[in-house]
Order: sequence, then C-alpha cells, then structure tokens
Amino acid sequence: MSARYDAVLFDLLTALLDSWSLWDAVAGDNAVGRRWRGEYLKLTYAVGDYRPYEELVAEAARLQCVEPSRAEALVARWDELQPWPEAPEVVSEVAKTAKIGVVTNCSNGLGHRAAARVGVDFDVVVTSQAAGAYKPRPEPYRRAIAELGLPAERVLFVAGSRYDIPGAGGVGMPVWWHNRIHMDRGDLPAPIAEHDSLIPLLGDLTPAGSSINGKESTKP
Repeated sequence: MSARYDAVLFDLLTALLDSWSLWDAVAGDNAVGRRWRGEYLKLTYAVGDYRPYEELVAEAARLQCVEPSRAEALVARWDELQPWPEAPEVVSEVAKTAKIGVVTNCSNGLGHRAAARVGVDFDVVVTSQAAGAYKPRPEPYRRAIAELGLPAERVLFVAGSRYDIPGAGGVGMPVWWHNRIHMDRGDLPAPIAEHDSLIPLLGDLTPAGSSINGKESTKP
C-alpha cells in the first residue's frame, strides 16, 4: 500500500462515529440496542430502493418490541453521536494529501448532521437518500466516485461494516477495514488491510521516505 490514493472515502456511522453507543443509550440497554440495530441493518440490506431512514428505524423497533418513542428519541439525540477518539485527527491528516468524503446509510438531513460530528470539512457527503439506495448496493459508492471525478481504483474506501468490503470492492475501490468491534468477516472477501483503530491508516497511506507529522515512513 505504498502507492498514494487521490481520495479516501469513509463509511460514516461505523468507521468514523461510535453510533453503537448512541443506539444502546437510546434503547436503555446494550443488548436491546444491538438487537434493534441488527434488525435495522437486516431491513436496509433487503429493502432495495431507498425508503426513509427514520421509517426503517421505527420498523426495526416494532419488530424487536422496542417502544416507538425510542425511534423518535434516536433521531432527536442524533447530535450526540461521537467520533472515535482518533478519527478527527486521522481524517484531517488524510485531507492534507487527498480528497475526503463519506458514504452513509441514512437520510440527507441526518447524514450531514452526522458528518459534522467528525469536525472536518468533507469534499463529498453521499447519503443513501441522495443515491436512491442503501449500501452495500453499488449506487451510493458510484455516486461518491462520480462526485469526486476519479477512477475507482484511485479511491480508497475505509469500511466500517463488513458488508462495505464487497460493496465498495464491487465497484472497483480497494477497501481498508476499520473493524473497531472485531466483527467476524465470515466468508466475505478479504480487505487490503484490517485494523481496530484508524491510526494505522496514516502509515498505510504514506509512501516510503515521505512523512506524516514530520516522521519519516520506513514502510517498504
């Protein structure tokens, strides 16, 4: 991975933000929160064309016997989303040498609010609502690539969900997996790298002999 990329796209709600904690807090119980979010993910992967994000969140709550008010509370508390501790600095460093963007499974309004929580200015913010479909369908990834105006092979995708690996990879992007919570990849394709922190991304993006923060890279 010594070759530079012209842009880096990130999954937003898992790779850059700790959305798990917000769902758990709104549910009032970690186990309930994980079941609720798991149901929501099943719905998004099966839905086909875009349906309102808030509608899917509420439907998942009903299916998991979560009070309807919890779905409304999740949207109301959206601005409580927190980035992973190293995310703002890492993304800011990446932005010094490459375009940056996010591709996220939510509505336009919530997607832009969530992107603002990272605290950096993205060149591209693509939501499922804008693309007309949820990841891992190809439409969101392709829209982001088109907005960047770059060939797919020159854009690195930093996955959060394991399903971003075949999703982004399927449109030609190399995929780097930020597997923060140690999800099982199962029989999905291997990414070019997998880490439980974003910090190694900086080293992987730095060609041998160049530097980040004044420190020379010795990567072969």
